[in-house]
Amino acid sequence: MLPRHEPKPGREAGSCRPTRSNSKPIHKGRRTVTNWFLRLVRRSGQPSALGPGSPSTANGVSGPPNPTSVGPTADNPIRDSQSDVLGRAPLARRFAQQLMSLDATEGSVVGVLGPWGSGKTSFVNLARADLEAAGATVLDYNPWMFSGAEQLVDSFFLELSAQLGLRPELAEIGKSLEEYGEAFSGFSLWPLLGPWVERGRATTKLLARILQRRKQGYSGRRVRLVTALAALTRPIVVILDDIDRLSTGEIRDVFRLVRLTASFPNVIYVVAFDRLRVEQALGEQGIPGRDYLEKILQVAVDLPAVPEAALDRQVFMAIEHAISGVDSPGQFDADIWSDVYMEIIRPLIGNMRDVRRYAAAVHGTVRDLAGEVALPDVLALEAIRVFLPDVFRRLHESVISLTGTSERAYGRQADSASKAQIDRLVEAGGDDAEVVRDLIQRLFPAAQRHSGGMHYGSDSKAEWLRRRRVAHSDVLRMYLERVVGEELQAFTDAERAWLLMADDAAFDSYLRSLGNERLQDVIGSLEVFEGQFAPEHVIPGGVVLLNLLEDLPDRDRGMFDLGPGVVVRRVVYRLLRSLGDTDAIERATRAMLPRVRTLSAKAQLVTIVGYREDAGHKLISEAAASELEASWRGEIRSAPPSLLAQERHLLRILLLAKEGASSAAEPSIEVPDSADVTLALLRSARSDMRAQAMGSRAVRRSPRLAWDRLLEVVGHEDLLQERISRLKAMQPEDADELLALVDRYSSGWRPGDFDDG
Repeated sequence: MLPRHEPKPGREAGSCRPTRSNSKPIHKGRRTVTNWFLRLVRRSGQPSALGPGSPSTANGVSGPPNPTSVGPTADNPIRDSQSDVLGRAPLARRFAQQLMSLDATEGSVVGVLGPWGSGKTSFVNLARADLEAAGATVLDYNPWMFSGAEQLVDSFFLELSAQLGLRPELAEIGKSLEEYGEAFSGFSLWPLLGPWVERGRATTKLLARILQRRKQGYSGRRVRLVTALAALTRPIVVILDDIDRLSTGEIRDVFRLVRLTASFPNVIYVVAFDRLRVEQALGEQGIPGRDYLEKILQVAVDLPAVPEAALDRQVFMAIEHAISGVDSPGQFDADIWSDVYMEIIRPLIGNMRDVRRYAAAVHGTVRDLAGEVALPDVLALEAIRVFLPDVFRRLHESVISLTGTSERAYGRQADSASKAQIDRLVEAGGDDAEVVRDLIQRLFPAAQRHSGGMHYGSDSKAEWLRRRRVAHSDVLRMYLERVVGEELQAFTDAERAWLLMADDAAFDSYLRSLGNERLQDVIGSLEVFEGQFAPEHVIPGGVVLLNLLEDLPDRDRGMFDLGPGVVVRRVVYRLLRSLGDTDAIERATRAMLPRVRTLSAKAQLVTIVGYREDAGHKLISEAAASELEASWRGEIRSAPPSLLAQERHLLRILLLAKEGASSAAEPSIEVPDSADVTLALLRSARSDMRAQAMGSRAVRRSPRLAWDRLLEVVGHEDLLQERISRLKAMQPEDADELLALVDRYSSGWRPGDFDDG
């Protein structure tokens, strides 16, 4: 005999997952979790990226001993021992042997008990082959496909008689069973089954049939059926599955039906159900459902719990199968994965049905995200989506509360509202509230401050973005909405650019392919990779960025946006600084200068490494910096007018050169008397004054001309006016608006602080 076990209560009747207290500890150590999953990691040029294709071993970690895995969309019971991933085939064989040894001269009812999703159908399927091999006839009846008392009765006898009719040696028994069942079809009184009232079929023909059955009586038909069954040398096994999926009333009807027919000789009923669900349904009028159930069942077999290690193995293999065909599953951090699996995913998975549901969800989401979100984060959030849908729904309204860093909390009121939102998120977890707390700790570190944890500043956001963690709001929104925001798109483009940075031609080609409107954001996002800049990135990366500077447009953004020069300068500075050594930085700077095309971009470079007040970062020796600046000023003196006229920021570089020449006691910088140079000077002197009224989002702009700076460069106003006159006489194209502004300044007009011009 197989041992009988009382099932451990779950969180509710019919629960298919253990409570959190029953699910820990999952492992003796976390290394097991990481080792199983590390076999998926392929480096493919990125240290933490999960590569495409079939899994392979990594870091000497071998794969699991059982190659059978759960498909990403399969949720069907297994049908043979080759698909037995839980090692239940030997137990099923012993179960079949036990059935065949039962004394079934007066029939028998055997229960296979287990919570939803525990594999009852698969277990019975495993036993089926051994039953048939031993000579038993196995019939199936699934009451879940029918509804209502009469339909259950009709279908029961029709289904079984039809299946017996397919076996020539049992066809006569099938006919007898059908005749026996007809005695009850459409009959409103069935004492042992309770009052089942006939509705909607009270036709003359039907009433005539019922009266005829009454005349014949039941005893004759039953005697014929019992006699035929008693003559069998091997039992008929009738499997009733999915009973626990029925309504409460239908569950009662099925067990009354079984009780009525359970005394047939050589008929063994195998009923598979969730004990707690059925006991609740059978309990009535103060009589416990368990007592009623024990009067029906002669034998009850509780499915053993799935070993933790076996279930873990199936989870890992299911994930492996789910993502194996995805080209870009996302970055994988083994250290994060250990905690995510043990504290978030594993407590929510209790059986193989959970594994299949989870794997199916993971497959679709990982494919859709195409690597834009870190894989451990996706796997954690998919577990929440599948098993804690109430918590998942609240994620959408909690993005800012989960991802906002400390400086984003605008006062106590806003911080209090965020804390309340986080508290509601935890409460939505119900019995799994601890899982939600762990989710916040592992995936949303910025939200820990609401529960007395650490505070994180905005500097952490760059790291979260680089690693594609949902701790960054744009990454979380990408997961929730499947829409790439501007910042995340810029970062994605920057990541691709960073991978090309060592190849100046490829780096330049890729950046220029992005379009000017996106280019500044992408260059700015390169700062995120500061910690990953390598020596081979510095010279080609710096040269390409400086040469792009002249092509970056002055965008029409808000008042406090950084200009393109600042954005490029910040990245070039970080590239140079990554070298660490003063001599190495000087060598890199000297190698870059000849390859930088414009005088303005060269000015940016020598300023970055130099000692200019409020601008230089003193990356090289002061003597070397002075030498480089003097050499640059020499280039300006020797530059032909045609070259100077091409400089977009001509006024700025001439002012800088004049200032440096004066302090170094060098010859002064002379501005060539050229109409093209004059036009370039005027264009570089024009700007917009931007103002924003209190309480308004509108930004007002009015044109300005750096008139005093022009006078400083040219020397005096008469000379400037003379050159402007010659320029106007040439009637340059696309300069009417600029020359009109020049006329206003020439006449003595000067704008006020908020003048519209």
